Amino acid sequence: MRKHQELRVWQQSMDLVEQIYSITNTFPDGERYGLISQMRRCAVSVPSNIAEGAARGSTQEFIRFLYISQGSLSELETQILIANRLNYLSDISVNINSIQQISSQLGGLIKHLKSR
Repeated sequence: MRKHQELRVWQQSMDLVEQIYSITNTFPDGERYGLISQMRRCAVSVPSNIAEGAARGSTQEFIRFLYISQGSLSELETQILIANRLNYLSDISVNINSIQQISSQLGGLIKHLKSR
């Protein structure tokens, strides 16, 4: 197993990708190239950047990619709020909770790596 696959934050971000793909399947077809595409790209970006950062040669590069993952999470949170305002999603609490947990784990991992 690759190093990043052992990280709980990577595993949970993979679960988030599945959540986002599932909920965006209910969006109107007119959003296929808009909000659906944006949300899916952001969700996929989170575990992808964790994996890429873990594969890099230095701790500093890993940290940089973890920050990119946090940025993607913030974008995704905003897009979920937009989808809620547009009445595409009614209950966003599970998704927002997942994002907050992953963001907290990323913050903890960054803090740990910086202290080494």
